[in-house]
Amino acid sequence: MADTETMPVPDAISRYLSGAREAETKFLADLVRLPSDNPPGDCAAHAARTAELLEGLGFTVERHVVPEAEVRANGMISAVNLVVRHRFGPGGKVIALNAHGDVVPPGEGWTRDPYGAEIVDGWMYGRGVAVSKSDFATYAFALLALRESGLELDGAVELHLTYDEEAGGAIGPGILLREKISQPDLAIAAGFSYAVVNAHNGCLHLEVQVDGRSAHAAMPFTGVDALQAANAALSALYATRGTLSATVSRIAGIGSPQLTVGLISGGINTNVVPDRVTFRLDRRMIPEENPQDVEDGLRRLIGAAVATVPGARATIRRILLAEPLTPLPGAEVLSAALCEEASRIMGETITTRGVPLYTDARHYAAAGVPIVLFGAGPHTIEEANAHRADERLKLDDLFKATEVVARALARLLR
Repeated sequence: MADTETMPVPDAISRYLSGAREAETKFLADLVRLPSDNPPGDCAAHAARTAELLEGLGFTVERHVVPEAEVRANGMISAVNLVVRHRFGPGGKVIALNAHGDVVPPGEGWTRDPYGAEIVDGWMYGRGVAVSKSDFATYAFALLALRESGLELDGAVELHLTYDEEAGGAIGPGILLREKISQPDLAIAAGFSYAVVNAHNGCLHLEVQVDGRSAHAAMPFTGVDALQAANAALSALYATRGTLSATVSRIAGIGSPQLTVGLISGGINTNVVPDRVTFRLDRRMIPEENPQDVEDGLRRLIGAAVATVPGARATIRRILLAEPLTPLPGAEVLSAALCEEASRIMGETITTRGVPLYTDARHYAAAGVPIVLFGAGPHTIEEANAHRADERLKLDDLFKATEVVARALARLLR
């Protein structure tokens, strides 16, 4: 058999996909028009509609309903994991393609209907159109192209379409892998079209509850001001944040560690010394950092700062720990196939790099599955307005990314 690195991929894939653009656009628009915001995370209806659309394309769809107790423990209302399996031959590798259908709520500032899937100047607008409902379409139509191409392939492709990425991925890819519903050899996760991502940051979310003792504002000295203690902790955290830029990852695209305090609440009334203040922080960790060391350091820092206010105490609870993604042996095979095909089709040199986000890809890596990220999207998150108002996707990038994935899969399965 000819070497897979040099064997040309027949034009049957390109021909099929060029004739399927209208169908792929409609498929994506249908997904965008049905909300699947997380929070609140009531995503069963979207999964049901996605399954119907996939079955309309001729796929057999497995519906894996996540038990209610696990859904609630994950801070959601409903979730169903969808799995499509297609085998091309008796041997070969199993390659999983993972994307998530849950999305952040629209927020304010939209100039177009966030569920309208409106197309303007070749861009489709809508929440989730780029992150990552687009790759439901990318991966489904890439698999369709392989199925219809007539190529002699050996191995299998699976679609893993999940609904809890915005809540951490534990009941999506986490369950599929932990319960061995799927045991892939390689995997590709949702990404953008102008880089193959092989590394990303980790993320730690902590909730800090600072307790004091309430008192009348006329005699504040009779209480313990929880806000004063929380302010000491926040001042220490912001001082630490100012030092993080001195550390830069060796991996291109990752940058420095980051720290953000995103939520804060507390107090009883204007004329009462606050007895409790709660805040949550987000600490992004570069691959070179040890997550447990980062968490231990933050706990010490916060505890020492709160202790400067006599009588105040801090309770710290971990909300999320997402490990950084680093390349596993075997991932280079995926990267090579995707980079070569993407460079040909996108019209510029596409290389591997890291991103400062965290994604569901880490669940595959933790299970020992080599994985990279590639899918439909522009050069940058900012250009896509991802997680912002007027999220958008250039349809030409969707069509090109679909062809890249299909051609790369054909190389890997021959």
